[in-house]
Amino acid sequence: MMKRSTKRLESHNNKLHVKKDDRVIVITGKDKGKTGRILEAYPRENRVLVEGINMVCRHTKPTKDAQQGGIVHKEAPIHVSNVMHIDPKSKKPTRVNYKIEANGKKKRIANRSGASLD
Repeated sequence: MMKRSTKRLESHNNKLHVKKDDRVIVITGKDKGKTGRILEAYPRENRVLVEGINMVCRHTKPTKDAQQGGIVHKEAPIHVSNVMHIDPKSKKPTRVNYKIEANGKKKRIANRSGASLD
């Protein structure tokens, strides 16, 4: 018998609809309605780290780097399905469409207003 891994299941499709530095709004969860900028994206886990969202407390010990121990507040990753892009024109949540330009470049476009997200 094969032993099952206890690691988090990874997606077979590692494409995300958001990138680093995108402005997003949280659509579900305890931070619903809050907006922030994506600090990091983790495509293998389908998660993103959003500035000021999903804050958790970490109890840290004193080390050489951090002489002072204590409680540190930091962001934790949330699932990518819980965030949506913010439309640059209307400042409301929007889906993403893609458009291939004449030179062959692929551009992301806000579905709500047609404004470019890149």
